[in-house]
Amino acid sequence: MRQTRFKWAAALALIMAAPAVFWSCSSDDDDEKDPLTVNTNANKTGEHPEAGRLEIPKLKGGVANMLLVKRLSSGQVNYCIEWSLAKKAQRWSAFRWDRTNSGGYVKREDVFTEDYDIPEVYRTTSSHYSGSGYTRGHILASADRWNSLEANRQTFLYSNMQPQLYSFNGGIWATLEMKVRSWNNDAFRDTLYVVKGGTIDNDSQILEYARKGTPLQLLVPKYFYMAILCKNKSTVNSGYKAIGFWMEHRSFYDDEKNVAPYIVSIDQLESLTGIDFFCNLPDHIENEVEKAVMRNAWGFQ
Repeated sequence: MRQTRFKWAAALALIMAAPAVFWSCSSDDDDEKDPLTVNTNANKTGEHPEAGRLEIPKLKGGVANMLLVKRLSSGQVNYCIEWSLAKKAQRWSAFRWDRTNSGGYVKREDVFTEDYDIPEVYRTTSSHYSGSGYTRGHILASADRWNSLEANRQTFLYSNMQPQLYSFNGGIWATLEMKVRSWNNDAFRDTLYVVKGGTIDNDSQILEYARKGTPLQLLVPKYFYMAILCKNKSTVNSGYKAIGFWMEHRSFYDDEKNVAPYIVSIDQLESLTGIDFFCNLPDHIENEVEKAVMRNAWGFQ
């Protein structure tokens, strides 16, 4: 009799526990948030739920940095930026491509705009760039957001700019941007997650300060990088693969049409930049996709 009562008690405990299990699974309608998978380095999402998106690197955070979330009037996230108030410079722009924001062609208006989400004293403006010797280099490129006029206009915020040499901006960097855009198609990706930026954190990775010591001082990165994560229907690593690029910010490249020499793994890119990319991936997937590049899978020999 005691054994029978124990069996019924155990069965009742399982029945009572079942709704909690089902609730956990059904509430997880995004593969970015799996509560049953260990993720030791994920961003905290209390203040900014968007920090949990797969494209968002580990936030530097603190009072000297801002996470800027650029939304469309529909509520859809267009892209995100981490902005350094102390350096008046962006650490990165992060965005994604999928069927909802790809395709189309809108005419760019080239209306550069101050970012009013940043306190005035910490913004960059047209005055910072005028006469500096550097172009206003989009990080999220205008051509990366041709799906709507509203989405395209947001790419012209000064918070999405880094000063770039004209020949770099229109040369090897433009070649890399076109290569990455070639992966934005249904045959290649379900979702493509992209992080782009210039180095601002370490003095050895800053090319110079244009107009140093003046109110219009402009930090110029010595290196630019991209980190790309692809999710598709492959059975390898749950469908994820990743690739990184690291380029010196200089005027001349022997072959401006070949980006293969600048490929690095995400682990290597993290060592170079000090940024923890794709930290919101479950650890077992993150560790695998970040340690090596499957070059053939990205169309490289």
